[in-house]
Amino acid sequence: MTPLAPATAALLLVSALALPASADQRPPTQLVEVTATAETPGVFDDDAGDNGDADDPAIWVNHRDRSRSVVIGTAKNAGLNVYDLKGRLRQSIAAPPAPGADDESGRFNNVDIVHGFRLGGRSVDLAVTSDRGRDQIRSYAIDSRTGRLSDVTSANIPLAFSADQDDVNEQATVYGLTAFKDGRGGALVIGTRRHTTDIGMFKLVAERGRVSYRKVDTLTFPDTFRLPDGSTWSPCEDPGEGPQLEGVVVDEASHTLYAAQEDIGLWRVQLGRGSFAGKPRSIERTREFGAPAAYDEQAEECAPTGANPGYGGRIAADTEGLTIFQTGPRSGTLLVSSQGDNTFYTYDRQTNRPLRHFAVVDGPAADGSQDSDGADTVSTPLPGFPNGLLVVQDGDNTPVEVDGGGEPRVNTNFKLVNARVLTRR
Repeated sequence: MTPLAPATAALLLVSALALPASADQRPPTQLVEVTATAETPGVFDDDAGDNGDADDPAIWVNHRDRSRSVVIGTAKNAGLNVYDLKGRLRQSIAAPPAPGADDESGRFNNVDIVHGFRLGGRSVDLAVTSDRGRDQIRSYAIDSRTGRLSDVTSANIPLAFSADQDDVNEQATVYGLTAFKDGRGGALVIGTRRHTTDIGMFKLVAERGRVSYRKVDTLTFPDTFRLPDGSTWSPCEDPGEGPQLEGVVVDEASHTLYAAQEDIGLWRVQLGRGSFAGKPRSIERTREFGAPAAYDEQAEECAPTGANPGYGGRIAADTEGLTIFQTGPRSGTLLVSSQGDNTFYTYDRQTNRPLRHFAVVDGPAADGSQDSDGADTVSTPLPGFPNGLLVVQDGDNTPVEVDGGGEPRVNTNFKLVNARVLTRR
């Protein structure tokens, strides 16, 4: 499939505006509180912490020795970190430097796992990450015994969305990311684009023992919506920016992409073989959907200009991390981070019916998760996690640490949670 022409994109927008949410919107009866079993060390967004910012995790299961399974987490400017199942740091990989003095350096945003990629005559698992700073998708081979990463990114990988380096420096670059198989053994990546409603599909290709990719399709999500009262609405954004997407995950069994548009809500899109085959269909809107707001230039932020009309759902913006907890070929649970109220919602994998509403709160082993971005989960029983593992980002890690000047350091990390909260209906 070729990229959508403007006219086609416009038709897609009109057809998507009035689509009703497909899931039963009756909320779960209560908020369930769970605690983490372990957590990773704090990542600090200052010079002493290499300007790090924990964002998105991916879990790699070591089928030879499950105790050596690892959690791979992005740290933005500080690159990638690899942790064991007790949350201990085992490896750090630096993001690539800027190609020129006035250019952006690497900034790793999201990460996912590709299983069984053919590379150099052998089958390897890969950690693929979106390099938001340089608008590229980078690949790291995972050692099948130790879980350590090694860079296998081709030296001449293309830009994901940008036309040239000047365009890259504007930072409308690859942002959210998920990886999946196309049913014929090929590995594909879907990446969202920062500050826009565009997403792209990329096919990973092996080149002389290294990994590159090529873009095979694009899709544009709507930015304007028809409300029940007949009016149209667009979410307030900073000037020149659109309502971006970040969290994405693919259900390979049903050929479905789930996508989190931060200010809008949760979508699903049918996939073809190496293409986007359907229109975005709404599962649930944010609470703020349809609420009037305008950009305040003096305050440099959006501010409400009227009452919320109540057209939205339960998710408190931003709609963030997505992951699927698989209990069978087609059964399981879809999870979404409701960042605005520090909670998570779950849905039945097959029907998208709402299931549970839970929060990761302070406990004896770790503090809770606030402002959560990325999440990942596996149903494989692991040491310390007999029901499987759920990993969520914590955007406000405690206890607070202060720098040399006595100021609090921006502190983020990942929480490791027993996934039994995802097994209950």
